[in-house]
Amino acid sequence: SPSHNYIIGSHPHGILCVGAFCNFITGSTGFEELFPGIRSFLTTLAGNFRLPVFREYLMSGGLFPVTRRAIGYLLSQKGTGNAVAIVIGGAAESLSCRPGVTTLILKNRKGFVRMALRHGAFLVPSFSFGENDLFRQVVFEEGSWMRSIQRRFQKMIGFAPCLFYGRGLTSCRSRGFLPYARPITTVVGEPVALPKVENPSRELVDRYHELYIHALLKLFNENKTKYGLSESDELHIL
Repeated sequence: SPSHNYIIGSHPHGILCVGAFCNFITGSTGFEELFPGIRSFLTTLAGNFRLPVFREYLMSGGLFPVTRRAIGYLLSQKGTGNAVAIVIGGAAESLSCRPGVTTLILKNRKGFVRMALRHGAFLVPSFSFGENDLFRQVVFEEGSWMRSIQRRFQKMIGFAPCLFYGRGLTSCRSRGFLPYARPITTVVGEPVALPKVENPSRELVDRYHELYIHALLKLFNENKTKYGLSESDELHIL
C-alpha cells in the first residue's frame, strides 16, 4: 500500500547484488506495475560514493548510501509510498557466496529493524533465487591466511575482495568477468507491520528481528522448489 513506507531486506548478497539492482531500481522487470504507487530505492556502501565517476553512475541509477542519515531522509522527508532496499548480509556474506549455498549473515544484523521502528516503516523480506549462481568463487576456509586477509580488507575499506570468475566475452566455455547466463527471480514477501517508536528498546528490536527472520524463512520455503532448489535445501542463517 502506498500509505506506508517500507524497508525491503534483500537476500542474498551474492557477488554483485545483480538481483536487487535489476529488480528494484532499473524499472526493467515491472516493479512499478507489480507495486503501483511505490517508489523503490537501493542502498549501497557509502564508500562507493567517494569514487569519482563511479559515484555519478550510482547517483544516476537512484542509489543511496546505506547510512542512517540517507535512509532516515527517504523514510521521513519524501512522504509515504517509499521502499528502501537494503542488502542486509553485506560484504561478509559475499565471502561465502557460491552456487548451491544458501547461507545468510543475519542473526546479529539488527540496525535495519531499529531504523524501521524509529520511522514506523514496515519490514519486507525478499529473496533472489539464482543470485549465487551467476559467478564461481574461490572460497577460502575460515582460519586460513587468505580468509584473514579478506576479513582485514573488509574492516578497513568496507568490502571484501573476492576471487571470482564468470564466463568470457566470446564464449561461455572461457573464463572472464561476465555473469553466467542464469535466471534470477526475486520473490517479495508480505510486509511485517511495525509501530513507530522513537527510541526502541533492545527487547523490542529483538522481537521484530525474530518476526522478520520467521517471515523470510517462510518466503524461502514456500518458493524454493519453484526456482531451482529441492525440498531438502535449507536456508542457513548465521
